[in-house]
Amino acid sequence: MNPNRRLLLKSTALAAGTLAAAPAVARATTPGAAQAAPYANPLVRQRADPHIHRHTDGRYYFTATAPEYDRIILRRSRTLRGLATAEEAVVWRKHANGDMGAHIWAPEIHHIDGKWYLYFAAAPADDVWKIRMWVLENSHRDPFKGTWTEKGRIVTAWDTFSLDATTFTHRGSRYLAWAQYEPGTDNNTAVFLSRMADPWTVTGPQTRLTTPEYDWECVGFKVNEGASVIQRNGRVFMTYSASATDANYCLGLLTADAGSDLLDAASWTKSPRPVFTSNERTGQYGPGHNSFTVAEDGRTDVLVYHARQYKDITGDPLNDPNRHTRVQRLGWKPDGTPEFGVPITDGRAVGG
Repeated sequence: MNPNRRLLLKSTALAAGTLAAAPAVARATTPGAAQAAPYANPLVRQRADPHIHRHTDGRYYFTATAPEYDRIILRRSRTLRGLATAEEAVVWRKHANGDMGAHIWAPEIHHIDGKWYLYFAAAPADDVWKIRMWVLENSHRDPFKGTWTEKGRIVTAWDTFSLDATTFTHRGSRYLAWAQYEPGTDNNTAVFLSRMADPWTVTGPQTRLTTPEYDWECVGFKVNEGASVIQRNGRVFMTYSASATDANYCLGLLTADAGSDLLDAASWTKSPRPVFTSNERTGQYGPGHNSFTVAEDGRTDVLVYHARQYKDITGDPLNDPNRHTRVQRLGWKPDGTPEFGVPITDGRAVGG
């Protein structure tokens, strides 16, 4: 394999306690609160790198990678279950030539300061592995309407392979986490963090939080990518995905104290073992590139991820379209850390 392509190739999460085997719905305990609707996995077929944002209007907004790598799609529903059959809209398509002309990967939708933003990765049509991060903006209150304006590329310290941008706020500051190849290393990608001056501009130092070092992070390719953040119990938890995008794909976890300086790499503790992996018993392979949302009750945390229904893949895993979006309850251990469990069996009716 061409070493540059090998370097740039993208390696494209049971909850606390086992969910009941019989169809069941978690019940909200707050009087008048909405109850979590039952759903069954896969939630959305052939949609990888899923991101679900629950907005203040009570709706879930869904986006993910389409297997053709040529467009950005949106769905919305008042329930997680409803995303399975919600009408899908194409809100942006790749350019016919030039920048943003190939490998449209891993979109995320965020609502920031009254506007909608889509973060995604793309490459030039004539240099399809020169993948970088880009941002779209829509000032309409309804992201299915209005105009998605191209705000440009997110510029980092190096003009190298970069992707999987996600953003979050902590103690009054907005941060961007992303995956990038660091010059002078023998890894494909590490995960970095920086503050943001605005929704499309990073500012100040960028800190490397994790780089592939354990064997389980280096199967097929040395990859850390696809970061996602959830803040609970006085801590900041950041998941990331590791290894190649086949059955070896899995989730790792970083943890920082909520009162610490997130830009100090020493503030973060890295779990030495993966927290969410393929499971032969449940028939789920390569779970990864997750995001977090909350169930209809407004209290139950939900893990969103993709996985395949089979282990063996012919050819490049990136050409296999069957990474399906799945969701399941995210539990919490007595010590306040997340309990991922195992990816649940397809078809079982569960609730948030």
